[in-house]
Amino acid sequence: MTDLAVETPVAAMPAQGTTGVHMTEKAKQRLKARYSAERRFRYLGLAAILFSLAALATLLVTIASNGFTAFQQTHVRLTLDLSAEQIAPVGTTDFTRIMQGNYGRIIGEALEKRFPEVTSRRDQRRLGSLISPGAESQIGRMVAADPELIGQTVQIWLPTTSDIDVFVKKQVDTTAPEDERRVKDIQVGWINALQASGDLELRFNTRFFTGADSREPELVGIWGGVVGSIYTLLVCLAVAFPLGIMASIYLEEFAPKNRLTEIIEVNINNLAAVPSIVYGLLGLAVFIGFFGMPRSAPFVGGLVLALMSLPVIIIASRAALRAVPPSIRHAALGVGASPLQTVMHHVLPLAMPGILTGTIIAMAHALGETAPLLMIGMVAFIVDVPVTPADAATVLPVQIFMWADSPERGFVEKTSAAIIVLLVFLLVMNLAAILLRKRFERRW
Repeated sequence: MTDLAVETPVAAMPAQGTTGVHMTEKAKQRLKARYSAERRFRYLGLAAILFSLAALATLLVTIASNGFTAFQQTHVRLTLDLSAEQIAPVGTTDFTRIMQGNYGRIIGEALEKRFPEVTSRRDQRRLGSLISPGAESQIGRMVAADPELIGQTVQIWLPTTSDIDVFVKKQVDTTAPEDERRVKDIQVGWINALQASGDLELRFNTRFFTGADSREPELVGIWGGVVGSIYTLLVCLAVAFPLGIMASIYLEEFAPKNRLTEIIEVNINNLAAVPSIVYGLLGLAVFIGFFGMPRSAPFVGGLVLALMSLPVIIIASRAALRAVPPSIRHAALGVGASPLQTVMHHVLPLAMPGILTGTIIAMAHALGETAPLLMIGMVAFIVDVPVTPADAATVLPVQIFMWADSPERGFVEKTSAAIIVLLVFLLVMNLAAILLRKRFERRW
């Protein structure tokens, strides 16, 4: 007999993604509600991201629109008679003698020649208010650099006052009545005449990047704050970086796991969340009050910021050390290396990218701090660029704070421009952290 193969029909399985034949109506409703909740969650997350991007874009556009004009300054071209009677005898090379010249009178005579129809004393004062008071020192430095200019007639571009500058940049309501404007109608006529003759134009504001603070908005510069910030960050880095690494190595590699080390670890984590102004009060009481260190000095500011940055550096360094595989330690110990050699020659080099990333982020955070530095007196009005970390100075965030508190309209654009510079610094530091992590990162 021939065996006949009997085929047994196989029940058809439901296609993947279907609800199945045995799913009840309530189960289908619950599944539909779950999918709807997931979609709502995704939409809410997307809306949060879009809202954050819109807020960031609004902030950046507002700052850029208000601060971009500060990179230019209105200048007037005048023909100056650098007579020896107003400055010093021909051949004088003494810097002090040259800087004591009557440059205000030289500027006044040049304006009177340019506008001979101005005769009344009030109009002459208004005419003189076109030129910034800082123009006198500018001419003095030019003559001191080249004493042969004494007795000659030269053409030079001089900065205008802040009121004229913001008027030319159309940052004020030019249609307002005369008594509501700081720039009067007769001055508007002079401005139009200078523009028509090509003797008034917007030029790159080099003083903003090379000068220090001033009472006049058109004379302020950020270089003093930038140098103060650099000195402060160098002191902070010199103190916080080695101490943070040594503390993290000890706690992670050598410290016994007992109640004392647990208390230390908890306190380090808590110190990272302490408000920054508390560190300012600590620096005021310890460094200035007890040790008698100078106020408003980058050295003291760096020590205060180092105290604030230490917990962040320790936490980041410990995380980087913990990320190194234990097999690296076991292999080094297996070939006869001591525990210290294992850490210094094998573990630390592999953890250094993460340590550097955390350190740079901590330094970027310290760069933007204001409150602790206000407590130690770095809010002082400093007109000179610091030469050493012990000199009186301010930092860029404090500079922004002081300019934002000034009532003059010209400080508005200077404040926004300084914020742009600070954001560039922060962007560069964060970019450096990303590049270091990408360059040296190893995946285990």
